Amino acid sequence: MLFCCVSATSTEAVAQEIQPYSETPIEIGTTITFQSSVLHEERELNIHVPPGYSPDSLKTYPVIYLLDGSLDEDFIHISGLVQFGSFSWIQMVPESIVVGITNVDRQRDFTFPTKNKQDQEDFPTSGGSADFIRFIEEEVQPLVRSAYKVSDTETLIGQSLGGLLATEILYTKPYLFDHYIIVSPSLWWNDESMLAKEPSTPEGVQHIYIAVGKEGEFMERTARELYEQLSERTGAATSLHFNFLEARDHGDALHLAVYHAFEEIFGTKKH
Repeated sequence: MLFCCVSATSTEAVAQEIQPYSETPIEIGTTITFQSSVLHEERELNIHVPPGYSPDSLKTYPVIYLLDGSLDEDFIHISGLVQFGSFSWIQMVPESIVVGITNVDRQRDFTFPTKNKQDQEDFPTSGGSADFIRFIEEEVQPLVRSAYKVSDTETLIGQSLGGLLATEILYTKPYLFDHYIIVSPSLWWNDESMLAKEPSTPEGVQHIYIAVGKEGEFMERTARELYEQLSERTGAATSLHFNFLEARDHGDALHLAVYHAFEEIFGTKKH
């Protein structure tokens, strides 16, 4: 009982010594909300701009588009990685604007129609990727280009089903982005039919980075097959990279993969 009394008294004394303080929210970005005429629903973009960004400045910035860009998904940690990588003593990535495309139904938006019955049962809303790609091309990119001081360099990051969508864009409309970062793509979708397609020659694409963790035979094999297929299609103007992250799995491969991708695509320091 004596010990309890002393502890309670000590706690009260410490509480009385705390100085008054104020709190200020930390801002990491802005959320844009608009009505999509392509998808017929309200959509949101999370936007992170570099420190010192000014709409009145003549300076322009590359744009990094992030699938799964909600606040409770990958927007915060990728924005932090971009800020860290752009420090002058790091020089891994130029100061950039990050656009996180938030999710409404990623199973619908990131997948093309499938004939696989199990896919249809597991993902009943699937098959809307064509509309989502139109949404990116006709609404998201024009909005960002008109609202922010952007350069003409655009990068797309997609992982898992987002990696499947990034691959579909690369195969069908490669001109939409200059750099593609494709991590752990779900190429098993529709019995691996994406790998059976003839990809468009990625003219104008400067870098393609593909990575996969230790994620099982299907994921690892199909990611390598994607790399090998693209190796036969890319010319000297496109740099193609593959990274097997043996110490990572499907849940934690993205951050390290994007770090390595930034080094390969933008890095000026020798590592």
